[in-house]
Amino acid sequence: MPSVLELAVLGLLKERAMHGYELRKQLSQKLGLFWTVSFGSLYPTLRRLEKRGAVRKTLDADQTSRRKQVYEITPAGEREFLERLEEGTGSGTDEDKFPLRLAFFRYLKPETRIRLLERRKAYLEDQLVEGRRSLQRAKRGRADTYTLSLMRHGMDATEHDITWLDELITAERASLAAEQAEEDPPPDPPAEAPADDGGQPSELQTK
Repeated sequence: MPSVLELAVLGLLKERAMHGYELRKQLSQKLGLFWTVSFGSLYPTLRRLEKRGAVRKTLDADQTSRRKQVYEITPAGEREFLERLEEGTGSGTDEDKFPLRLAFFRYLKPETRIRLLERRKAYLEDQLVEGRRSLQRAKRGRADTYTLSLMRHGMDATEHDITWLDELITAERASLAAEQAEEDPPPDPPAEAPADDGGQPSELQTK
């Protein structure tokens, strides 16, 4: 099964070709805040992607001396990246990787972004319901103060994320509606019918 590191590598190489050291640096700077990067698995991941034709090695055209090999994404890699970014598995494990996928949302269509945001929101709402049930069970079991506080903190964080997702979904829908309005302007108003003169003959007709 493709790893989450493969998705991250393909997403970064979609931006531009990089050599291994730069790729490691970008993984840490752009994705390290919310995802633990395993650098020890980077080169095996690149070899797997290269073996199935998703990336290829080429010479860095910007190097003036001692030219280095860089990795670049292939058309097959582009297709794989978008398919994996759009679909996912819908499982809890997949939802745990949502922040990584969100980092590449700009490559998706608005309709797809809305669908994935709504799915994430539904997942968190289910988690919140289960968290409230667990909190009630913990209270009945007379859990200690720190355990209860930690559980409440997790629920507060989940509620905050749901509110944040609502804001993203609202913004996406507004943007999509504006785009559709530009593509489909309102029809021209119908031409006004000639005024009814009550059937009276005109001045020219009476002469």
